[in-house]
This record gives sequence, C-alpha cells and structure tokens, in this order.
Amino acid sequence: MKKFYNLIAVFIAIISYAQTQTVTYSISPSAFNEDESITITVNGSSINESTWGVTNNALYLWAWSYDSNDANSMDCPTNGTWGASSETNKLTYNSGNDTYTMTFVPKTFYNRTGLGRIGFLLKTKTGNGQSQDIYSEVGKFQFVNTTPRNGSVNFTASGNNYPISYSTSLPANYVVKANGNTIYTANNVSSIFTAYNITTDNQIEVTATSTADGSVQTSKFSISPTPSTQSAAIPSYMRQGISYDPNDPTKVGLALYAPFKSYVHVIGSFNNWQISSNYIMKRDTNNTNLFWLEISGLTPQQVYTFQYRTSDGVKVADPYSTLVLSPDDDPFISASTYPGLPAYPAGQQYDVSVIQTAKPAYNWTVTNFQKPAKQNLIVYEALVRDFTEGKNWQAMIDKIPYIKGLNVNAIELMPVMEFDGNNSWGYNPGFHLALDKAYGTPEKFKEFIDKCHQNGIAVILDVALNHATGRSPLERLWSTSTDGGYGGVASNNPYFNLLPTHAYNVFYDFNHSKADTRYYVNRVLEQWIKEYKVDGFRWDLTKGFTQNCTASDEGCTGSYQQDRVDVLKLYSDYQWSYDPTSYIIFEHLGSDQEEQQWANYKVGEGKGVMMWDNLIGPYGQNTMGYDANSNFSRVDFENHGFSERRNVTYGESHDEERLMFRNLNYGNGPVKTLATALERQKAFGAVFLTVPGPKMIWQFGELGYEFSINRCENGTISNDCRLSPKPVAFTLGYDTDVARKSIYDVWSKILQIRLSSPVFDTTTFTVESGNLLPKIYIWKDALPANSLKNVIVVANFTTTAQTVTPNFPYAATWYNLMDNTSMSASAATTVVLQPGEFRIYGNQTVLATDDAKIDTNKTSLQIVQNPATEGVLKIRYNKAKNGQINVYDINGKLVKSFGLKSAKGDETFSVNGLTSGVYMVQLKSDEGLAVSKLIVK
Repeated sequence: MKKFYNLIAVFIAIISYAQTQTVTYSISPSAFNEDESITITVNGSSINESTWGVTNNALYLWAWSYDSNDANSMDCPTNGTWGASSETNKLTYNSGNDTYTMTFVPKTFYNRTGLGRIGFLLKTKTGNGQSQDIYSEVGKFQFVNTTPRNGSVNFTASGNNYPISYSTSLPANYVVKANGNTIYTANNVSSIFTAYNITTDNQIEVTATSTADGSVQTSKFSISPTPSTQSAAIPSYMRQGISYDPNDPTKVGLALYAPFKSYVHVIGSFNNWQISSNYIMKRDTNNTNLFWLEISGLTPQQVYTFQYRTSDGVKVADPYSTLVLSPDDDPFISASTYPGLPAYPAGQQYDVSVIQTAKPAYNWTVTNFQKPAKQNLIVYEALVRDFTEGKNWQAMIDKIPYIKGLNVNAIELMPVMEFDGNNSWGYNPGFHLALDKAYGTPEKFKEFIDKCHQNGIAVILDVALNHATGRSPLERLWSTSTDGGYGGVASNNPYFNLLPTHAYNVFYDFNHSKADTRYYVNRVLEQWIKEYKVDGFRWDLTKGFTQNCTASDEGCTGSYQQDRVDVLKLYSDYQWSYDPTSYIIFEHLGSDQEEQQWANYKVGEGKGVMMWDNLIGPYGQNTMGYDANSNFSRVDFENHGFSERRNVTYGESHDEERLMFRNLNYGNGPVKTLATALERQKAFGAVFLTVPGPKMIWQFGELGYEFSINRCENGTISNDCRLSPKPVAFTLGYDTDVARKSIYDVWSKILQIRLSSPVFDTTTFTVESGNLLPKIYIWKDALPANSLKNVIVVANFTTTAQTVTPNFPYAATWYNLMDNTSMSASAATTVVLQPGEFRIYGNQTVLATDDAKIDTNKTSLQIVQNPATEGVLKIRYNKAKNGQINVYDINGKLVKSFGLKSAKGDETFSVNGLTSGVYMVQLKSDEGLAVSKLIVK
C-alpha cells in the first residue's frame, strides 16, 4: 500500500472523513405505518451546498432500515455506492420554498416488510459531504416522550426516587415493572409519571398497549445506585485483554486500560447483558488507569460474549479480542466458511468479544519449522478473497499443491486481521489481534499454516499497524461522539493523533511515540507469532510511523525521519524477541539513506529488516518492449547501500498494475498480441527470479493474469474499482490453458534450479540492463571446481531477433540449465535470441555433484549405488538433523519423499515406479541442504 491507498472506497472510512453538516428536516406524517406514503422534507436553508461543491442542487438520500426489534440493519437497495449514489435516490429540489423532498412507501422503498425503524442521511453524489444520521420509528402508535429513554443506563444516589415519565401518540394502558415486578399501572391514558426508590440494580420495563388496536410499545432501561470503584492489585495471571486462569477453567480475567474513565462495567451473556454492581471493574493499585475483573462460575468450553461499558456510556469489545462478533458482518458469513459461528447476542450494538475457557488446543503437526534463509526467500503474495472461488481457508489449503508446485517457499497473505465488512483488501482493521471471520475459523487458519509448513512454505502476514478504523475500541473509547457511537478522535485519546502526521493516511492515525500504542503493537506481534506460528510480517505503510510531518507535506513524509527509524527498530526488536528468525519486511519505498538503517540493523546476527523493492517500472518497460527507463539494476542489493540481500524485489504487487495488462494495452507493436505477451512473461521470470536475493510474485502472475488492478466487477475499468473483487484465474481455467500454464512451468523450473543450486546463494553477481538485452552474471568461487559455480542469464526484450554475446567468463562446455543441452563456448561466442527468448547458462548441469565421499564438516549426501537398480535407493548422509529426502524428476517435479531416521548414517529407500532417467535427490535438514544426481535404470 502506498500513496493511492487513499482511494479506498470503504464506506466507514469515507463517511468518517466526509464534511458533515447538521440539517433540519421533517417527516410527514410524523407517525406512519410501513405501507403508507411518507414525505421527507429537508430545509435548504440548513445546507451550505457550496461547502460540498454541489451544483444544480444534486443531493441524494442514503438510507437503511431495521427490523421490528430495531436490529439487523440493511441498506436501501437503490442507494448505489457511497462514491456514486444512484439517481433513483436523488431528492427533488423545490426552488419556491428552498426545500429538498422525497416521497415513498417505506416497505417498497426499502424492499422489506416488518420494519421497526428507518434511517437516512443527506449526501452528495460522490460522498464528499453528508448530513447527520436521521432515524424514525415505523408505526402510528409510538412513544412520543421517553424519560428515561429506551436502552439507557441511569444512575442515582442510593435511596433516591428516580422519575419515570412516558407518553404515547394514542391513549394506552400502561404497565411499569422493576426486575419483573409490577410497580405502576395506568389505563386509557396518553401519559404517565411515577418515581421509583433506587437502592439496588433495577431493570425497568415500560409497556404501553394501544386501546385503539392493541398494538404494543415497550421500553427497557436500567436504574442503579451510583457506582463505586474498589482498588485492588490485579492478579498475576492477568494483563490487558482477556486472560484465562491456567488453574481454573471456570474463571476468566478481564482487564481494560481506560484513562479518564471513572468506572467500567462488564456486561455480557453471563449477566444477561445487564448493568450490575457485581460487575463493576476494580482499579489496579499500581496502575489506576487499569480496570480489571474476574468472571467466575463459567462452564468450560462454553462460548460467552461480553462488552465493557464505561462511565461515559461507551460500549466496546475488548481491544485485545482474538474473536469478535459483529451485527453488521456476521449475518453474511456462510456456515460452510465458518461452521458453528456463535450467534451475535440479540438486542446489543457494536462488536462484542468472545471468551471460551478450556478451549481445545490445535494439534500442530510441525512444531520446528525451518524457515528458508532470508536471501533465498521466494514469496507468493495472495489475497484470499481473490485467489480461490471458495474465498476461505479450506480453499487455500486445497491450493497448497499448486503453490508448492511453483517452487516458491513462502506465501504472504494480505491482511487477515478483523476488518470492516467481509469484502476487503484488509487494510481497514478494527481489531488487530482477531482473525477476520470472513475467511473461516482460527482452527482452519492454523491448519493452513501447518500444511504450508509441512510443504516447506513459510507464512507471512501483511499487517496494517499505521492506523485503525472507527470500530477499534482504542478509538471509540475516546472519540468525539456524544452518544457512545462512532466519532472522530478526541483530544485525550491515548493512542491516536487528532490529525495524521504523514501524507498517506486513511482511517485513524496511530501515534507511535506513545507507550500505550507501542504496548498494543507488541501484543499484536506476540499474538500472531505465538498463537498461529506465523513466520513473519510485511509491515504496511511504514512511512506513517513518524510524528514529524503533516497530511499535506509529502516531501516531509518521504524524507529521512529519525523518530521513524528509531521506533521501527524498536518494533523489530519486539518481533525478534518472540522469534529471532522471524521475517520483517517493511513497505517503505523511501530513501536509501533511511532504508539502510533497517536493512543493515543487526544483519551481523543474521537479522536485518527486508525492504519492499518496487521495480515494476523497469521490468514493465522490458516486457512491453521499450528501452527507456528499462534498467532494473536496483534489483542488486548493493545499489541500495545494503550490506546484505535484504531487498524484496517485485515486478508486480497488489498495489501495482499487472504486467500482462500493460503488455496487452501499452506494449510495443506485436507485444500487444496475447501469445507474444504471454511468452515474454517467461523471460521476465528468467531475469527476475534468478537474481540472488529475496523476490516476490503477485498471485497469478505465473499464469499471465491480465485483468487490470482497476477492473470493476462489470468488466469496466475505473480507479474507484481498485479494491473490487477480481476474476479468479482457476475459475477461468488459466491453470489448464497450455499457453498460460507454460509460464507456470517455466517459472517453476527456474525456481527449482535456483533453490537447489548453491551458486545462487551468493553476493557476487552483476546485473546489466537498460537496452532490452539484459545480462546477469552470477558466480560463487568458493564452490568445488566440478560444481555449478557460474551462471549467465541473457534475454531479448526487443521485438526482433537479436545476436547476443553472453561473454562467457572462460572457454568450456556450457549448459542451458532449462534443458541441459550443451555447447562449447568462449568469451566471443554469440547466440541468437528470438523476441521474448531467454537462456540460463551454467558451467555444469544443475544435477552435477560430487558423490565420491561424505564431507563430515557439513550437510552432505552420497548415493551409495548409482545408477540405482531393482528400485532401491541407497544413501549415506551426514549433518542432517530432522532431515528429509526429496527426489525430483528432470522437470523439477517431486516424485518421492522420505524422512530420515537420524542425523547421520546409511539408509535404503524404495524408488519403485520411477522410469529410467536422471533424477535429483535433495537432502533438506535443519543443518543444511545437499543435492546429488541419481540415475535410475
């Protein structure tokens, strides 16, 4: 994510930052049934149209509705989108009296019956301006005065008489109950007044039954003695969030950091969601801003839900929740994706937290996954929503063989933390420690990670810690809302900036100079590493981690900022404290001077932060066939000033236009034809994947995916559709299309060559490019003389055949590593490359190795009987802790796999079923990698 991230068309984000005006309005008739016509009238004098840039009085209604319980909100079907309102919802402007009006029948307009409440607001077509939210109850018989109001929480000094005053639009019979006991009645009246003496917690219910037609209105509220908060030391097993007592499965500890709050109640399914003096949180004696409470008497493994309610009436889920339920998102999650999803508690609002004591632990198959070395990382970036038709973890599990077959060794998932809505890229997080339910259960996600690890694939999570949405309890607890709802950041918020301090912000901007924010970030890292065994994080928008700039100063944001350098080093140390081998990747895309601070940080310890390295420009110029700006030499880490290979280079990412789209739409002459464009993707892989250092592939690049990043679901292209779902390549049959699958096969072969050949794990290489005839020279002098120690890659990205001089470093037999054909060549030898053709030359074949003896000083492998006869593979090996033998055919396909019994010794395996030919035997262990050639007769 970078500058154009501000195009995100998520309703909540845009609504939060739209210019809001308070309008005056009326609804006629004021009381109405759902099948009666109503007219909404808005006073034009209460609107400053010029502030919103409105022309021709073009204002629109954005509307939604609720059921008879004032729950289950649904948008009006004719709303359109927030950024482009439907003309159906355009209000009529009446110049004679300067009003805006719209007339409709509620059940028709909202396409829904059983309406209990409607809501609407006034807005511009594009959503840059809006009115306040407006609500109206549906039904002619209504309460017209409610004191206390429905759902309210009220307090008074113990022993006081509390007034209850209600009236209705029509005469009614009234009954008032306290804790289920009748305390007042009145018949055939339009209003009542009574007072009730408060000494304990009281749940009050006022019921009015119309004497005309028997319709009923009910209001419920609570009145309790004014809370008194005790001071006590927090138990040792507890910390902020939800803590399970390790010795008592019937108890859970809850702790909320809440400065500026006088008291906090816990309400939940364990106390019928009622305010109770028994559930007032205590203050910790060492930290008076930390409120805590133990909930006891729980049934082990039973699911409970809860919220905190603070002294100013704000109700929030726990910010450290690992599972939250949403009244807006959950109804649209299928049972096949999330079996057994707990029901959202009826009658509540906002997100609720889930607790479950003694929950069975996931039984991990792989507990000691050996991560690929940073410099050898080949990352496959994917968005779960768009990668499979199933759009869930099971669908991702089913595609692990496809991912493994490409020979990548890591997958990077776009954010999966609880985000707003179910259809998103994930950069709109509300709860950073919770897995979003739209993709499935935590157990299924763990299974996905476990199976990736079983197949040698590391799992990296994209995480957006620059910001959070208004759903975040960290924002809502201290917001400008006056009714406990959503609002902007308040001046006393301990976590967020009032205004963004960098140029690229969306949603609410975290202040990373604050200790409270740093604590939260630390807990986020701990959760995903410890609970899910993820192998690392790609940190989104790290340019935002400074306090020194403004939203309008892009120059400041892009320049060196010492506070940003320091805090991101601190966060790196946090992450490495949980896993010293954890991958840290920053999406910074900033100056070399600043990026060097992280890339070189603790690199001597095998650490060092990896940096996103965007080379879509020069690589795209090559594939399109234009020599201007086609130099991709910054793929070399030394050109960044890094002391090690810490630049994660890519030619495509979720943020970038697809290479194939550019080829087909902007390519040079014949490049615009599909067959030619697809063929050039193979050459891109050759000059990209072979360069030493970590690399990243965006999903389906290996199949020549050509749909624009800005493709809309209807097939048109618009910047507003950047986040829209895209066609799934598997559904389109791309993986079985011969021309497209051939890219996958070529890239897979290139990666098999790279990852099995030590020569590619080197810092000695050069890249020559900029003329559409790139050359890459890779060598590793320390390798044995008869091993593959020199590689030369050449390619032709022009549109005509070219005679190329590879400049072989010495006269010898050189092999085309893609097919092991050979030729005698010297420095003067030339080769003819057709447009889009490439060659990868080596001084030995990939399978060449020294099987003469075992080296006791390193991981080594010897084929004892070679060629193998009678279907038996005999090996001798050394330094192979947790070792595994993998047998690959000449095309790089895994055909046999065996586990080793010890760290050294002799073993025999059956290779029955293998046809005669040459195979590669790979020994992979905790201590290293070794490869030998096997001939089967």
